Amino acid sequence: MAGAGKKRQQAGRRRADTSRAESSAVNEPGPADTPDTPSAAPQTAPAEQAEQAVQPQQQSPFGYDGADAPPMDRPDGIHKWVHPGNFPSGKDPVRELEIVLLTDINRRLDLPSSAFNLDHLYEVPTELPRRPGFNTSGKEATIRVNSYNILKYPERAVYQYDIHIGDGAESRALIRKVWQSDTVKKATGPSWIFDGNKLAWAVDNKAVEQHLTVDLDAEANIKPRAGRDNKHRITIRQTKKVPLGSIDAYLKGTITFDNSVLEAINFLDHLLRHEPSMKHTAIRQSFFARGKEKVGLGGGVEAFKGVFQSMRICQGGRLNLNVDVSNGSFFSTQTVLQAAVQFLGARDATDMIYRFDDVPLKAGSSEMVESPAFGILQRMQRVRITPKHRNLPKDHNREYTIDRFIHQNALQYKFETKNPETGKREIISVYDYFLKKYNVTLLHNQVPLIQTTKKGVVIPMEVAQIKDNQKYPFKLDEYQTAKMIKFAVTRPDMRMKDIEDGIALLNWKEDVFLRNYGMTIDPEMIQTKCRVLPPPTVQFNGSTVSPGTSGRWDLRGPRRFLTVNTEPLSSWCVCWFPDRMVGKTIDKAVVERWTREFIKTYQGHGGRVAGNMPAMFALEADAAKGVEAAFTQTGQICGKRPQILIFVLSDRTSFHYARIKKSADCRFGVLTQCVQSAHVLKGSGQYISNVCMKLNAKLGGSTAKVANKHPTLGHFKVPSLIIGADVSHAAAGLDAPSMAAISVSLDSFAVRYAAACETNGKRVEMIHSTNIRTMVVPLVGHWIRTVNNGNAPQHVYYFRDGVSEGQYQHVLRREVADMKAAFKEKMPNWSPKFIVVVASKRHHTRFFPRPRDGVASDRNQNPVPGVIVERDVTHPFENDFYLCSHSAIQGTARPVHYHVLLDEAGIPVNQLHQMIYEQCYSYIRSTTPVSLHPAVYYAHLASNRARSHENIPASSGPRTGQEAAIQPKKKLPKGEKPKTLSYHLPLLPFADLENSKMDIAMWYI
Repeated sequence: MAGAGKKRQQAGRRRADTSRAESSAVNEPGPADTPDTPSAAPQTAPAEQAEQAVQPQQQSPFGYDGADAPPMDRPDGIHKWVHPGNFPSGKDPVRELEIVLLTDINRRLDLPSSAFNLDHLYEVPTELPRRPGFNTSGKEATIRVNSYNILKYPERAVYQYDIHIGDGAESRALIRKVWQSDTVKKATGPSWIFDGNKLAWAVDNKAVEQHLTVDLDAEANIKPRAGRDNKHRITIRQTKKVPLGSIDAYLKGTITFDNSVLEAINFLDHLLRHEPSMKHTAIRQSFFARGKEKVGLGGGVEAFKGVFQSMRICQGGRLNLNVDVSNGSFFSTQTVLQAAVQFLGARDATDMIYRFDDVPLKAGSSEMVESPAFGILQRMQRVRITPKHRNLPKDHNREYTIDRFIHQNALQYKFETKNPETGKREIISVYDYFLKKYNVTLLHNQVPLIQTTKKGVVIPMEVAQIKDNQKYPFKLDEYQTAKMIKFAVTRPDMRMKDIEDGIALLNWKEDVFLRNYGMTIDPEMIQTKCRVLPPPTVQFNGSTVSPGTSGRWDLRGPRRFLTVNTEPLSSWCVCWFPDRMVGKTIDKAVVERWTREFIKTYQGHGGRVAGNMPAMFALEADAAKGVEAAFTQTGQICGKRPQILIFVLSDRTSFHYARIKKSADCRFGVLTQCVQSAHVLKGSGQYISNVCMKLNAKLGGSTAKVANKHPTLGHFKVPSLIIGADVSHAAAGLDAPSMAAISVSLDSFAVRYAAACETNGKRVEMIHSTNIRTMVVPLVGHWIRTVNNGNAPQHVYYFRDGVSEGQYQHVLRREVADMKAAFKEKMPNWSPKFIVVVASKRHHTRFFPRPRDGVASDRNQNPVPGVIVERDVTHPFENDFYLCSHSAIQGTARPVHYHVLLDEAGIPVNQLHQMIYEQCYSYIRSTTPVSLHPAVYYAHLASNRARSHENIPASSGPRTGQEAAIQPKKKLPKGEKPKTLSYHLPLLPFADLENSKMDIAMWYI
């Protein structure tokens, strides 16, 4: 146990302080790398983070049996462990703490769900239902899919080797250097494939174990340091012959997905990636060429296109490659100084200097804390840089990694070095050192210096160049997102061209490794049979509309909403914040004009409004005080509790919006609707109708539904309840809990949905048992009381978003099991039949109808709504399909992948597909069908909207978006760690539920 922990500590230190092999190639005298340079403060954070990241849990080695609530220490909510049968001989599973799942062998693989049974997370894995048949409704068509058949894979014997370098705690960079050494190349050969960690493959049958010693200093002709050699031991041991024939056996159904299939798939994936990884920048399953045309996104970030490639086992008994365009965001290739100016939004370097001064902890406070500018620049941590100035030696190619930015500048930071003229040691500043040694005057000598991960190495920002093709891992701000969308969104014909460019980049035909091992790939896209489901008719109150395959309709006429607010709108207000106005300001006259048009439009759609005009007044800038004033004054003016408050906002500050929602929801229990001042000034009829749809939904109404033959059950044959679920996680770099949200239908047609949300731990995808009980049971009870006359539903549809194939078992064995247990506890005689479907948009499958296809193609060459694909690119045996239910407004349509995990009711294929498709037409705030089932869509909206309900003071600042990164933070004393956030602290509840009924209102819409 101690040994394993020590190795992990060593690994963490090596990541923080580069190895001898790495530093030897980048060492030169000077403050940027001199041995004379005094060490900066010890950099322990990376090692501590590494230790925390791999700290094992104290648990039974026999794993989690699913009986109790899961531990919340992983994104999927489970402990990592190895089944006792998977441990190598001679190792004690109780003592062995290097705990790894078998499917973690290669996290890039798109494995079928059955592959994860190999991890033995449950004693008896649940078999997912097989495809009962194919859809036969609608019209048949042929469509192209961006997948390519693998025509042939290796027939030669391929051997797998275990590679052991050093003591097993070496960094990946050192492992790569050792493997690429001349010594290893001579012992192996040019056709060997290495995974960069511990496995290698070759057609060479080297049965005798090899032991080599690699001297990296000798190979680089570098004089070794006294007392520190750079020699590394490597052991190459053959372990097995790769069972490539197991893939065919699995595809033919003669064996289940076992370890032999996993090993064969893993090898083929590395074979496909090997040469592209050597030539291009590899990021997960994507490759980006160097020197590609780039588009600036602002803020020191740029974007360019690469190619995504993923191998899959598919229906029809074949392997294929899913190839798509990959749009990546990267740090701009420029000096760190230029990047810092852009990151901080400064005019220039001079303007930036003052942004590093200490700031008050909060408004009016005398306590000064570190400027948030340092926190913003910390996004560049781990970015690779290289020194660059006019007098740098031409052969200089040394590379460093940014650790942090220190509070000293080039004039303040001094170190001891040897004077080459006098031979004496002297204290010199960084500024003077560059002037004397390189004749370089540092023009921006008052900005912070860069502390690199190499001990004692500091570099001025203006002479540090960011290396190209480094992924920007943080969430883009609104401006960057808008530019990224403009760059990434392309019509189908352009996307096909980008895919073809990507295939040219991969260059399968000339790939030496594919040719040597005998793998060939069809360069033409797969063409598969699809069905185009019949489009439904949309029903309003007193009228219907048939959108056909256009996927669009409107509210002109005006069309009357299917149902409207249950009580006339009599106590409400329209307010604005004059002190927060930007651009064109609005006044009471503008608000009155817009409000009159709003009332007229809402009444035209059937809305019930009592009286003439609502209360209208200006508010002070503070959000919380503004909501309090709006609630109080509206109640006083109207003589009753406010039904809804409308706020006109001119700025897009998400923190201001979140504070409005938090105060209204959790202090006063009142519904709110925010509108943009720019739209209020325009007074567009379409915008006002869109606001009417949202306000009507919040007040208890619904826009439309699909016209059905059955007057009370709609799509269903028996009383049925729909539950949707989603878990959202904080963006990278933000310390906030995950949010689990549940939506539950409120009527027999499943048009209106209530939603509940709660914290779910830190980046935990599986919904906790307690959350299932507290969120689902009350809403299901409401459905029973109000929809079905006190009777329970016979069928429960559970639509789950955001889970991968490896989490399917957890959805069934935990979330669904928790629901069944909770229902059984409340109603012992009720045993509903569950239909469980996972809906996912996180994939790269796209449809491309053939030119001039009058059945499946729209005018932009996108698939029409209703296109469903079940063959050739789906699971070979299980019940899954791709459905394009919407009409793409811009770009290339992305279908949703639906996978049926459980069907206890035996719903016919045609009925299930048509139900899912038609319900996409009843999304309550749209006049188009949506791409995702509404139950999931609403859960997603609720999980994001409920972030404003976190139980933290407003003085803590924003919790999401770019605003969260620029908040002043109190500097802790040396050695003191920040307080750990409670990721399970419940959200603030809705206020005054007895009167507000917020829990069954569509507050999130």
